[in-house]
Amino acid sequence: MTDARRLVDEELPVRRIAILLAVAAVAAAAVAALSPAVSSVSSSTGRQSGADYRLLQTNLCLSGQAGCYSPATHQSILDEATAQIADLDPDAVTLNEVCSADVAELARRAGYELSFAAVDYGGTPLPCIDPRGRGLFGIAVLTKDAIRTSRDRAFTVQADPEERRWLCATTAGAVTVCTAHLSTRDSSGERVANDAECRELRDLLAEHANLRTTFFGGDVNRQTACAPTTMWATHDAAATQSAGLQHIYGSRSVDGPSASIVEATYTDHDFLLAAALSSPER
Repeated sequence: MTDARRLVDEELPVRRIAILLAVAAVAAAAVAALSPAVSSVSSSTGRQSGADYRLLQTNLCLSGQAGCYSPATHQSILDEATAQIADLDPDAVTLNEVCSADVAELARRAGYELSFAAVDYGGTPLPCIDPRGRGLFGIAVLTKDAIRTSRDRAFTVQADPEERRWLCATTAGAVTVCTAHLSTRDSSGERVANDAECRELRDLLAEHANLRTTFFGGDVNRQTACAPTTMWATHDAAATQSAGLQHIYGSRSVDGPSASIVEATYTDHDFLLAAALSSPER
């Protein structure tokens, strides 16, 4: 076991960032009811009165090494994400293909807490480039509530140099929010890995959902859900970019979901928002 891998397995702070920021009070406003269909879409994004829990998922493609990224749009990506968080007012945000320094800035600007997990490439942590100095490549969860615990781990089956990993954070409000970015399905080996990761993710979420209210948001690179039977599922089938690959799941102890898609200008995945009427206490 390498030193880097040991640090991850022991969940030391070097593999994630925790930022404690003040959480602004949320004003209740009316929202139009949305259909609970898996691919339902609406342009209405105001907060519904009541105890609705909102999760926003997106893939920001920030590594600097992927074809979906342009150095000229780096700041625009962060500005757009910050604006969408402010406008949509989610309780939690799940982010894929982000950089530790970028997402720390995003959390600070939005006023959220952050849990980050670095994703290896070729067996070692991957520094983000174009520009450099943006920290390590990985996945993240942002929450309004204080994050009490978090853990992350690589999936058992891997298919390519980019490690596939999950991250779960549990808040002071007794809600667990998880994210993951699964393998693509471009080759037979990648499809095998994606199916195995999906099964492992399903078991992980079932375990969490059995303990407390649980939500998941992530780019799973597949149309069919990885949600256990104890959770509802929705995805961005009506998105204009990479349709159907981003999913959000939630505990069946909550009513939902309603879903909406907001087009993104500077990344290759749109924003997917799901809302569910919930009472986090179980």
